[in-house]
Amino acid sequence: MARIDFYILQDTTLEGRLAFACKLAETIHRKGYRLHLHCEDQTLAEQADEALWTFRDDAYLPHAIEGSDLADSVPITLGFNELPSPREETALLNLHPDIPAGIERFTRVAEIINQHQQVLIAKRACWQRYKELGHEVVPHKIG
Repeated sequence: MARIDFYILQDTTLEGRLAFACKLAETIHRKGYRLHLHCEDQTLAEQADEALWTFRDDAYLPHAIEGSDLADSVPITLGFNELPSPREETALLNLHPDIPAGIERFTRVAEIINQHQQVLIAKRACWQRYKELGHEVVPHKIG
């Protein structure tokens, strides 16, 4: 069973959620893990891609969108279709409102909740479903 970390933000904006996702991606990368950011759609994947380039002037996180020429050679990938098969130690950062099929292939999963009503409703349902499936769910209040 996977450990599911829920990061609960006080912010209500997508920008705040993506900024935290970038900080979390940096931490995961620094610890030597591979990371896949699972997005709801191509638009969110492109927004997350842009955020990873610009979240800090002195930071560089090697990343690529799944299906691109670079996706197999970088430690951080972004996608919005099916989850990739994890290589080595890969963590999953789920930015999709639902739990994607294949979650059981990852040992660590992160979910980011902000105070936007749609996100709260979707992620509460995910929390309950993870618990029903027997995963360890760990909350982290941020801010």
